[in-house]
Amino acid sequence: MSDGGERRYGPLGTALVIIPTYNEAENIQAIVSRVRAAVPEAHILVADDNSPDGTGKTADAIAAEDAQVQVLHRKGKEGLGAAYLAGFRWGIEHGYGVLVEMDADGSHQPEELPRLLTALKGADLVLGSRWVPGGRVVNWPRHRELLSRGGSTYSRLMLDVPLRDVTGGYRAFRKETLEGLGLDQVASAGYCFQVDLARRAVEAGFHVVEVPITFVEREFGDSKMSRDIVVEALWRVTAWGVGKRAGQMLGRRDPDRRS
Repeated sequence: MSDGGERRYGPLGTALVIIPTYNEAENIQAIVSRVRAAVPEAHILVADDNSPDGTGKTADAIAAEDAQVQVLHRKGKEGLGAAYLAGFRWGIEHGYGVLVEMDADGSHQPEELPRLLTALKGADLVLGSRWVPGGRVVNWPRHRELLSRGGSTYSRLMLDVPLRDVTGGYRAFRKETLEGLGLDQVASAGYCFQVDLARRAVEAGFHVVEVPITFVEREFGDSKMSRDIVVEALWRVTAWGVGKRAGQMLGRRDPDRRS
């Protein structure tokens, strides 16, 4: 966690909750309703990747009845990171002060969003963390928990980021934070997108806070986690870590060398 020092933070502004969807027709109505109940002043952007199950049409019907809900229709399935990047750009262009990442399947509980937003009053980025004291997961098989814990630990050690839950996807950013992360250079599309943004925030000197959350396994629909996603995350984190260490070695001045 970077040191916030005596920095004074401005007001947050209106929050936009970005919910990427692909085949989430069974979940989208419930998650939108829960967000609207938990933080009535927040707006919602459903970023749908042309879901074959009609999620986009369901979202359009919701938006037609609620002016605080918008739908961003995308051409096809391009990955979680691409959907969030599109949502971030849309939100910044439309003047939102806070951009929130949230899953559509209910694993990120909207009822915990006020806690993230309260913490953001004194931070640049807030991570909803499963692996800090008070955080936990519900209904996960043991192998899934070990994979997640191991992924966060490996990322933390390889990238030297002092965060317990590097891979988690329940996050609240100030607009200025996103503008300072170099989003145009973000290439990761899968779940390592979360690792990428976390490391960029730490390296840029932003004040990052983790707050405990309870992560609940989805009840409906299929998980998007796959072997390919895990492999992509592993090689990208390894490449970032090796590159960082190489840069540190090259930048370290030899004390016996004369200038």
